[in-house]
Amino acid sequence: MPSVTRRRSPDPARRASVEAQILAATERLLRDGASFTDLGVQRIAAEAGVARSTFYTHFSDKSQLLMRLANTMQTTAFDLVVRWQPTGQPDDPQRLIDVFREVIKLYRQHAEVLKAVNEVSSYDATVRQFWSSRLDRFLNRTAEVLVAEQEAGRTRADIDAATAARLIVLGGDRFLAHHVATDDGSGDEAAARELALTWWHGVHRRPA
Repeated sequence: MPSVTRRRSPDPARRASVEAQILAATERLLRDGASFTDLGVQRIAAEAGVARSTFYTHFSDKSQLLMRLANTMQTTAFDLVVRWQPTGQPDDPQRLIDVFREVIKLYRQHAEVLKAVNEVSSYDATVRQFWSSRLDRFLNRTAEVLVAEQEAGRTRADIDAATAARLIVLGGDRFLAHHVATDDGSGDEAAARELALTWWHGVHRRPA
């Protein structure tokens, strides 16, 4: 009876470790000024200390790599945002400012990834659609919070929650991208405050 040699499955811990190396190496190269479009797979692999073939074992192409980087950032941002829920208490606006302070800190830490996403989205439909789908989570969450506040009688009933959510989420995303790309960090506190209070007074507590 012929022997059967089974191919061993890759060690999940080892796989995760190599992927983390590649992701970290890419962020280092971007921080050093490399353009993601011009950044070759060979250079990424060399920076990560792995073979080019190993890169393709873990990522089908550079777009998938970029989406992994961006997804990690956006997942963390979403986790920060969902911590805030209006309670009808006086500290609601301050808690929202605190959330945006943390979001700006996160965006600044990954500013190069955000820049790469905007760069690649201009010509890669897959990355563009991916980023749009990630923002959809924020849109849905924001609209749900607004509807709940309307039902509680704290937000005006004549506000169109879906439209308002698009305005403040999509506008906020563009503002954050521009802010971390052009500000040295000295304006982060003002940015968090103005963004939060514009959301709060412009929509959540819009005057009659």
